Amino acid sequence: MKEVALIILAYLIGSIPTSVWISKKFFGIDIRDYGSGNAGATNTYRTLGSKWGTIVMVFDVIKGIVAASLYLLIPHYVADEWDRTNLMVGLGLSAVVGHIFPVWAGFKGGKGVATLLGMAVAIQPIVAVCCIGVFLVVLLLTRFVSLSSILASVSFAVFILFIFNEKEPLYRVFAVAVALMVLLTHQKNINRILKGTENKVPILRHRDRRRRRNAE
Repeated sequence: MKEVALIILAYLIGSIPTSVWISKKFFGIDIRDYGSGNAGATNTYRTLGSKWGTIVMVFDVIKGIVAASLYLLIPHYVADEWDRTNLMVGLGLSAVVGHIFPVWAGFKGGKGVATLLGMAVAIQPIVAVCCIGVFLVVLLLTRFVSLSSILASVSFAVFILFIFNEKEPLYRVFAVAVALMVLLTHQKNINRILKGTENKVPILRHRDRRRRRNAE
C-alpha cells in the first residue's frame, strides 16, 4: 500500500504544470494557446523567452528527480538495490505520465522529456550526463530542440543496453520504452524537420550574423 501511495504522489508531483502556472501568473496567458500548444520548456522558451524557458526546464527536471527519489520514504528500498531500481522506475514513469496528463491542468501537458531526464538523473546519473552531452551537441549543431531530444532519448537506450550494459530487466525495458515514446510524441516535429519547417531555437545568432557579414 505504501508503494501505491508513493506512485500516486509521484503522479501528482509530475502533474505540476510549471509552464502553465508561470504563463498565467506572470503573463496572464495560457502557454498552451501559443506556439506549438505544448506545455513544455521548449514552447515556453520560444513564447516567453530563454529566462522562463530555462526556469520551466529546471523545475520539470526537478519533478523527475524528486518523484524517483520518493523511495527514500520506505527504508526497505534504501538497502535493496534491485527493488529500489524497480520502484524508482515506477515512480519516475508515474511522474512522466503526470507531466503529459497533468490533473492540475485539464490533463493537457508537455511531452515529458525534461521529467524523464530528471528521473534518469536520480536513477543513473552517469548515463543522464552522457545523454545531456548528446542533447547539447545536437542542439549546437542543428538548433532543433526536438531533434536533440529524440537523439538524446535514443542514446539513452543505447547507453543502457550496450555501453553500460545495465542488468536490471525492467530498466532495460524502460530505456527502450523511453526511446519509442519520445519518437511517438515527436512525430509532428519529425515531419516538420523533413519538410524544413521546424523552428530553431535562437542560439548562436551572433555567429550566423558574422558569417553573413563575412560572406558579403
